[in-house]
Amino acid sequence: MGQQQLLLIILGVIIVGIAIAVGLSLFSAQSVQANKDAIINDLNNVAAYCYQYKIRPTSMGGGQNSYVGCTLPSKLASNDNATYVLSAAAVGSIVITGTSTTAANGSIKSTLDANGKATLDFSSFVQ
Repeated sequence: MGQQQLLLIILGVIIVGIAIAVGLSLFSAQSVQANKDAIINDLNNVAAYCYQYKIRPTSMGGGQNSYVGCTLPSKLASNDNATYVLSAAAVGSIVITGTSTTAANGSIKSTLDANGKATLDFSSFVQ
């Protein structure tokens, strides 16, 4: 083989190596974003469950316009995406924390107000 052919082979190997590195990086970023989206979706479902508890009368097992006493059923408390915990339950608000099952991703907090509107906090979720 000539010197020019060897240089072209080396250049081809370098280009393929760079392409593989970029592909792995994009796949990793997409995986983190997919986990974040799934946790947000689950937080919305848990928020809807909590709001239903709040507006349900106590005679039907609800909170009678209060989030106090709201607990998550085991099927909503944990799944492949995250583990969900209710905290700071008060009459007019409740905080739902979804901690990713992938330890490196962190957690997302959702604060549900008296009208059922959720406010998300991504400050402890690593992107």
